[in-house]
Amino acid sequence: MLISPDEINKSLASRGWKYSDKKISKSYTFDTYIQGIESINKIAKLAEAQNHHPEIFIGYCNVDISISSHNLGGVSTKCVNLALGIDNILET
Repeated sequence: MLISPDEINKSLASRGWKYSDKKISKSYTFDTYIQGIESINKIAKLAEAQNHHPEIFIGYCNVDISISSHNLGGVSTKCVNLALGIDNILET
């Protein structure tokens, strides 16, 4: 089920996620390139477990993540749950 931009912002804005173009996105910065790669592997395991897969872009010490429901054409509750799970993995 798609959720409204207001609901998305209430759930995620305080955690640094931004809503735009029917997707949510966030950038993470790491001290080293390998820390970013290790984090991507953690995200991949979570995404597989939730059967919901983000777009991930890797830069030097940066990882950019975008999440949307390709089937529904916007942001769903699964997207928000994945975003919160990613935060739990990477911000502990």
